[in-house]
Amino acid sequence: MKLTGFTDEASADIEQQIKITKQLGWSYFSARTVGSSNIHDISQDEFERVYELLLQNELQVAEFGTLIGNWSKKITDDFRTTQNEVERCIPRMKKLDVQIARIMSYAQEPWGENQYEGERFRRLRWIVERFLEADLIPAHENCMNWGGFSADHTLKMLEEVPGLQLIFDTGNPIFQKDRSKSEPGSWQNSYEFYKKIKHAIAHIHVKDAYINDQDDVEYVFPGEGKGYISEILSDLHDQDYDGFLAIEPHMGKVFHEDFDSTDAESEYQIYKVYAERFESLVHKINGK
Repeated sequence: MKLTGFTDEASADIEQQIKITKQLGWSYFSARTVGSSNIHDISQDEFERVYELLLQNELQVAEFGTLIGNWSKKITDDFRTTQNEVERCIPRMKKLDVQIARIMSYAQEPWGENQYEGERFRRLRWIVERFLEADLIPAHENCMNWGGFSADHTLKMLEEVPGLQLIFDTGNPIFQKDRSKSEPGSWQNSYEFYKKIKHAIAHIHVKDAYINDQDDVEYVFPGEGKGYISEILSDLHDQDYDGFLAIEPHMGKVFHEDFDSTDAESEYQIYKVYAERFESLVHKINGK
């Protein structure tokens, strides 16, 4: 198992992202936001600066946390936006020697309304085919998108989109209702979701949380919530999983909310403590 993480939750500054990765003794980080833009949207000059900094510091990028089909994009939006994002990603992934592109299946429509399944699958097939043509791995994350409705939805998506692989996020099922069941449905169970789709997993995102008495999500350190982190890690260990485990704490910054923290040092330290606690948990399970 190789450790990585979304360092933009420690800082938007790429130099700080590199600093925390080296401080942890890790060789990889997961690229998402640099400054105020996604890695595939920053200027070419800024991208070249990132490339040179990574070379100088002997660090590698584990994945591109792209905006492709993500929870902020409606399925009725212009598909050219997606196509342009894919085409910007490919040469940058090639230059940085990155294999995994995190994609999604577009925002969820309100319960009971048209979900445009056919159009989602059509777009996903184009996205997947384009990445595969470039010898890259398109991997879908179970976030607030169609594939995140339930494990059964994910399985149907795999049938409809040949070549698609999965990123499983341990924390996302916690705050999602299971739309494979009748309305209003129950909260999803992370471990049950994982067990159904684990055969197609290429990559793991790690966050933990629980639902409080007000039905709001509370993000916590790994092992303190309902993400079944230890159980999933143990099962991955038993399967000889040798892929990435990417931390995404959501404790200093929550990218799904209008969150504006000015306490940069606090964000940095939360990320560091989260990473250290998670690494200890991994070592414990690997040594069992």
